[in-house]
Formats: sequence, structure tokens, C-alpha cells
Amino acid sequence: MRIAQAVFGCVAFAVASVANAGYYEGLMAYQSGDYKATLAEMVPLADQGHISAQYIVGGMYFEGIGVPQDYTEAARWRRKAAEQGMAEAQLSLGANYEEGKGVPQDYKEAVKWYQLAAEQGNAAAQYNLGVKYEYGKGVPQDHKEAAKWFQWAAEQGHATSQFNLALKYELGKGLPKDYEEAVKWYRKAAEQGDADAQNSLGAMYAQGLGITQDQQEAYAWFSVAAKNGALSAGKNRDITAKHLSADQLAQGQALVKQYFKSYQPKR
Repeated sequence: MRIAQAVFGCVAFAVASVANAGYYEGLMAYQSGDYKATLAEMVPLADQGHISAQYIVGGMYFEGIGVPQDYTEAARWRRKAAEQGMAEAQLSLGANYEEGKGVPQDYKEAVKWYQLAAEQGNAAAQYNLGVKYEYGKGVPQDHKEAAKWFQWAAEQGHATSQFNLALKYELGKGLPKDYEEAVKWYRKAAEQGDADAQNSLGAMYAQGLGITQDQQEAYAWFSVAAKNGALSAGKNRDITAKHLSADQLAQGQALVKQYFKSYQPKR
């Protein structure tokens, strides 16, 4: 089962709960690339408890933007915002603990912060929490609980969660086996450009699992998946092509052009 860890650390600008001229001046300075001015505005606000400023300063230390990269300082500022209830900061602090960056690696602490963010509806935290239950890191392994969190994130449009949820339905792991549900969620992830989901959707078409068997659709999805980097998709495409007539292959190739243009990975 593919479970891809989310990547964190990018500075994201949360909307301040209280209008503050210094805060917005800091945002404008960041957007113009003047990181010294950004920090001059943000650090005093962060010291005063401004939650968005704390989160931004933490992100800048994590990435080494305008300051030497310092994971310990990043974790310190993220904690301040996380303790005030900011879901993004809770997610990021959880990632610090999971990766052992600026704090000792501690999966239980990671789970604690992911849970807090997930309960606020943060899809990335819900996904990460699902991963922890899937593998039993920081919590007892529990496939039903993993499926629950993947479902919540999937319903918010989180593509990797949609893929993971589909796989659980296909395998009957933590959920009743249901090929139609598997196809539904593979399609949602595939249409967001998830290459593994595109490959899996092709396999469902090829085998007629949860959907009417259609080798042209299978060929098209395998081809798009291969172009988007799914490892086994090229082999699957070539095997499928052998079962198509010249006309069917031409129709399948037309679908490839359409799907490849429409279903690229989100950047």
C-alpha cells in the first residue's frame, strides 16, 4: 500500500484574526522578497502572541528564509501557535515530532498534534493520522481507524487519501470489500492527477472490477499513469495494447490525449 508522507515547512500565510498594520506590512515585505523587513515586523508581533505571526516566523526558520535554517526555533514558534489552537501549526509541529526536526523524534507526540489539527478538519492532518494508524506508529495499528481518517480527508479532496481509501475498499482492509467504491475513489484521485490512482483505475477497467470491462479505457488510464510516473503503468499499457484492434488502439490513444491534458498532478 502506498502511503506518501506529506511535505511540510512551506511558509503559508494565515489570515490574522485581528487587523494589524504591522502584520500586513510583514506580508507585503515577504511577497516582495524583503525577508529582513518581514522578520522586523513579524517577530515583535509573534512575541506579543500574534498567532499568525508565530506560525510565519516558525515557517521561515524551518525553511531558512531570511534567517539561518533552525529547526529548533521553528518548532518553538510552531508550538506557540499550535498551543493557541492553529490547526496548520499543530500539523507542522506534529511533522517536527515525526521527523525529529528541532525536537526528539516522538510518534506519540506527532499523533497528539495531528489529532488536534485533524479534529479541526485539517485534511493533511487527517491523512497523516490515517498513516499512523495504518502502520501503528505512535498508536496501536488499526486499519478501521486508518480508513476513517482517510475517508474524512478524501471527502475534502485530498488525493492521496482518496487513493488510500480506494485501495482499502479494493482489498477489504479496514472496510468491507467494495469494488464499486474502490473505482469511485480511484477515479476521484486519478482526475486530480494521482499517477498511482490512474494506474489502479486502469486495472479496474482491465479486469472489469466494480465497472464494466473496457480495454480502451484501461489502455488510456495506463498510458496517462505511465506519463505521470507510475512505475508499472507502462508495462500494463503495453500488455493491454496487445488486446486492442487497430481501430480500438486509435480510439484509446485519442482518450490518452484527452486525459493527459485534463488530469495532470496538482502542483
